[in-house]
Amino acid sequence: MDSAQSPPPVEVITSLDDLRGDLARRHPATTTTTSDAVDPAVTAADLSALERDGYVIWENLLSPDECEQLRGALAPLLERTGRNTFEGRRTRRAYNLLEKTRACDMLVEHPRVLAVLDRLFLPNYLLSQLQAIDIHPGEQAQMLHHDDGFYPIARPRPPLSAATMWAIDAFTDTNGATVVLPGSHHWDSARGPTEADTRTAVRMPAGSCAFYLGTLWHGGGANRSAAARLGVTAQYCEPWLRPQEAYTLATGRDTARTVSENIRRMLGYSIHPPFMGAVDGMHPKRLLEPPG
Repeated sequence: MDSAQSPPPVEVITSLDDLRGDLARRHPATTTTTSDAVDPAVTAADLSALERDGYVIWENLLSPDECEQLRGALAPLLERTGRNTFEGRRTRRAYNLLEKTRACDMLVEHPRVLAVLDRLFLPNYLLSQLQAIDIHPGEQAQMLHHDDGFYPIARPRPPLSAATMWAIDAFTDTNGATVVLPGSHHWDSARGPTEADTRTAVRMPAGSCAFYLGTLWHGGGANRSAAARLGVTAQYCEPWLRPQEAYTLATGRDTARTVSENIRRMLGYSIHPPFMGAVDGMHPKRLLEPPG
């Protein structure tokens, strides 16, 4: 047979570790990037607090000007009130924010957040949800829940997701601050909240962020004040799980080309080794390349 017509040699795979990125080797498996700006000792202290309490509060990560810019960017998007008592009848929500504004990108990939996520989850973890939550006066307390409760894996177990709640307005005892049950991330599947359990309102000034594990029981607080309380939550999950929002459908390719590499990876334009997330056997970033 003419050598020009010979089939290409067959690559022998002896381990799944031999499969990295797409099979054509154009795009390697995407790796996470952690900012060097975060002192490892600070991240270690954050992880210790998470192990003990299930949550940690970081005060004043955003400036007053940044909070004001976020209010202005989000106000036109907050048109839909909750459809049930869980979403909140007097709560306005805006979903899929990455497709609607670039204002929240800095929250999604804040170095303090990524430094913790890089140690909690496997590489190529995904963004699961990004929404604004504006709790108005008269809203009742939300049903207590834990964010990864819809994954049918028995507790106690490591968290499968984690969340940030950014205080664009100050969170107080009376205006709907998130209520957490410290230590509840250690509970088993048979254990739920009781009246005897300690409930703690996450009080924090505007520009602060609460980071909590997906196994922590919590809920939005009642707003007994005269003003609305605006927050933004970004939630993340392990790379082998289905996110709450289907970002590869909800976020257009022009947006995926515009955002940072960190966010693009978290939207699903990444490969979790050996080949989870592939499109037609290839790396999904090929979909963002110009034709031809």
